[in-house]
Amino acid sequence: INDPYCFVEFFEHRDAAAALAAMNGRKILGKEVKVNWATTPSSQKKDTSNHFHVFVGDLSPEITTEDIKAAFAPFGKISDARVVKDMTTGKSKGYGFVSFYNKLDAENAIVHMGGQWLGGRQIRTNWATRKPPAPKNVQDNGSKQLRFEDVVNQSSPQNCTVYCGGIQSGLSEHLMRQTFSPFGQIMEIRVFPEKGYSFIRFSSHESAAHAIVSVNGTSIECHIVKCYWGKESPDIAKNVPQVGHKYL
Repeated sequence: INDPYCFVEFFEHRDAAAALAAMNGRKILGKEVKVNWATTPSSQKKDTSNHFHVFVGDLSPEITTEDIKAAFAPFGKISDARVVKDMTTGKSKGYGFVSFYNKLDAENAIVHMGGQWLGGRQIRTNWATRKPPAPKNVQDNGSKQLRFEDVVNQSSPQNCTVYCGGIQSGLSEHLMRQTFSPFGQIMEIRVFPEKGYSFIRFSSHESAAHAIVSVNGTSIECHIVKCYWGKESPDIAKNVPQVGHKYL
């Protein structure tokens, strides 16, 4: 065998990480050994639909799948990772996804990696659209999971405004900022507490689309909310929901 290799499995991730750091480049029987995290060959791709998926945004153009995999590896066993690329140019779209086997690992990654520098930018982290299974009462509201690819094309690229409705009590600008700030830079928020809805204008169309996908059908202040595109209008106050783009 030209390139003999083996796999060593540890019970604890931290022990494996320590072994990798200590052994990589060491000499065994006069030969320098290379030690890496084991990966699953693509031909044996696992079904990761029940795993826990983290959205990673604001990536520098040069950041690759290997880079985000390496950055998130310390938090636990990763089942999948990818930087999303433009189909025509092959260039990074500036965001990606990392999937973990364990929910706690994913939660830790979201908490600790948000705002960290990767390449030349501070990255954003959040649950990806395929969120961990919600409590039963949330799942049973009949709200089907939206797909980013569908939502992003449902309004013009200039539209950066999200409608969020269904919050019958407790609606405030602070609550909306708290809910929507993980998805990107917010330019303006208008709340209409007596009507139970608000408009959130982002700096980019993609941020708004991610917000719609992730927040629609979730529970805020014990109310199941609906999110869809607001109307394109420089004056957010004139905004009314685009009924044609309502997601049920």
